[in-house]
Amino acid sequence: MMKNLKKLRKEIDEIDLKLLAALNERAKRVLEIGKIKQKKGESFYDAARERKILKRLLLKNKGPLTASALSEIVEGLLNSFRNLEKRLKVVYLGPPATFTHLAALKTFGKKTVFLPARTIAEVFATVEKKEADFGVVPIENSTEGVISYTLDTFLDSDLKISAEVMVEISHHFLSKEKLEDIKKVYSHPQAIAQCRCWLEGNLPEAKIVEVESTAKAAELAEKEAKTAAIASDVAASLYHLNIIAKHIEDSSRNLTRFLVLGREFSKRSGQDKTSVLFSIKDRVGALYDMLTPFRKHHINLTKIESRPTKRKAWEYIFFVDLLGYKDDRKVKKALQELEEQCLFLKIFGSYPMRGEK
Repeated sequence: MMKNLKKLRKEIDEIDLKLLAALNERAKRVLEIGKIKQKKGESFYDAARERKILKRLLLKNKGPLTASALSEIVEGLLNSFRNLEKRLKVVYLGPPATFTHLAALKTFGKKTVFLPARTIAEVFATVEKKEADFGVVPIENSTEGVISYTLDTFLDSDLKISAEVMVEISHHFLSKEKLEDIKKVYSHPQAIAQCRCWLEGNLPEAKIVEVESTAKAAELAEKEAKTAAIASDVAASLYHLNIIAKHIEDSSRNLTRFLVLGREFSKRSGQDKTSVLFSIKDRVGALYDMLTPFRKHHINLTKIESRPTKRKAWEYIFFVDLLGYKDDRKVKKALQELEEQCLFLKIFGSYPMRGEK
């Protein structure tokens, strides 16, 4: 048995050397591509290309490596190789240890230069002023719905959605105190809403205080006596808090969707989503007429949200997510027909669809 173990380990060592050689050969090609991108002024982050690479490898995978394990390895490698080309600057809704920060880390990797912003508007402005290459903001949660302010900010912005990220959110109850001693709980309004049942069942008398982020909640819980925070395990480590209770969210599948903001449209990946906004004249049957082109051209809508324009009373804009790329024949035709009936129409992204990370 010991001989077999030694033999297997020797074989693994030989495979590791082959992997090392192959990775360095790939790195050489990546560096060459980086030089070409720099000359042509192309973005160093290509979500569509990365999606195609991952999809191809997943289809070729015969195991025993699982799809999730392979995805994690490949995405880590892609992040490392991208940083060989250029160390990107990415602004996110901060401070550090928020869930948006975690989404940015998973998308771009630890070697990226991350810039925390105080507001969603600041994320948009930083990318618009070219002080960052990309931005990351939350857009919706599976239990609490859309983040309205993100949608509103798109109305006056020329930024595009470069990619989307789905992250499973786990909320933990953090404190330096014992559960029975807690008098006050800090967290972001979304996190509080996602943990209502647990709070009512375990701390019905505690004062619940809303703050701008889960990370800020953890910071306050570190400083104040008899307080706690609802935040991530990363925040627990950063602010030296104990995890009193894990996974206190009401829904076992608590997903949040984040958007990667850039200045250019993403390329076609073959499995894309397009996001548009439009405004319509106030008339009977107007919304039905707006949706007719999508039905006519057999285009699947995955989301529709309405928001007041805040410019004129009872005037609304509609945000729609649809399956397909903006230049696909059917999508292009449907959007042209829609635009003929709109006060205005704006495409603010065609980008690769992503699953949970």
